[in-house]
Amino acid sequence: MKKVFALLAVMIFAGVSTAFGHFQVVHTPNTILTPDDSSKISFKLVFTHPFEAGHTMSMGMDKGGKVYPPKSFVMINKGKSVDLLKKLKAITFTSITNSGTGYELKNLRLKGMGDFVFALDPGPYYEGAEDIYIQQYTKVIVNRGGASTDWNEPAGLPTEILPLDKPYALWTGNVFRGIVVKRVGDKYVPVPNAEIEVEFLNHPVKGNAFVKKAIAEAPQDSFVTQGILADKDGEFSYGIPRAGWWGFCALGSGGEATHKGKELSKDAVIWVQAVDMK
Repeated sequence: MKKVFALLAVMIFAGVSTAFGHFQVVHTPNTILTPDDSSKISFKLVFTHPFEAGHTMSMGMDKGGKVYPPKSFVMINKGKSVDLLKKLKAITFTSITNSGTGYELKNLRLKGMGDFVFALDPGPYYEGAEDIYIQQYTKVIVNRGGASTDWNEPAGLPTEILPLDKPYALWTGNVFRGIVVKRVGDKYVPVPNAEIEVEFLNHPVKGNAFVKKAIAEAPQDSFVTQGILADKDGEFSYGIPRAGWWGFCALGSGGEATHKGKELSKDAVIWVQAVDMK
């Protein structure tokens, strides 16, 4: 009987652990470009568990296993939006445990200077462990030349994290602050007491895969996916302890919704990059 209970405990724990740490990744090597850098950048779009380089999910997969392409992918510079959806190419991305369908965009030329906001709607993904769909509206912001233009403006997604600090100009040890909002009509309103997950991209991206060797080691599972809460005004802050990429995911910040008869968690994700001071 003790063995049965032990097995059940392991199964329950395994099921719960897969329910946390889902992050839609929109990855480019560097968010800061000087006028002397190449004006061309590339992206990998992957739905995964970034700290552990764990199970990678096929983006847009429904309960029956059919994979749908992303709903939208846009670039915003100086208030003007460019549709990038047709430029995406499906790829097979490999984690250290499995492979899944992701997307890439190669050699996109940035014209001009300022902030380039990249905003993705990947579409719903069915998570069997929770019997729900997850849709993570994700942003990353690249700056070319140093002048700021669009970094703190909404990108038109149903729910977003609006940064209060430039997400591409963070030294290691800086505090990153943001406001979780959702769109109501033509306005954005704060989401009070939003639950936010935080993860470090702990395995570098090389080609269409994660590098096996981790950058850091977590002493316990609570450090893998850290949890913080926004205040009554939707604001939160987080001290960044290490250089690299950090993801912030506001769970269910888009409000109650359903998809194909299942609960739909509409999450807001933003990725920021911190650099060491030398």
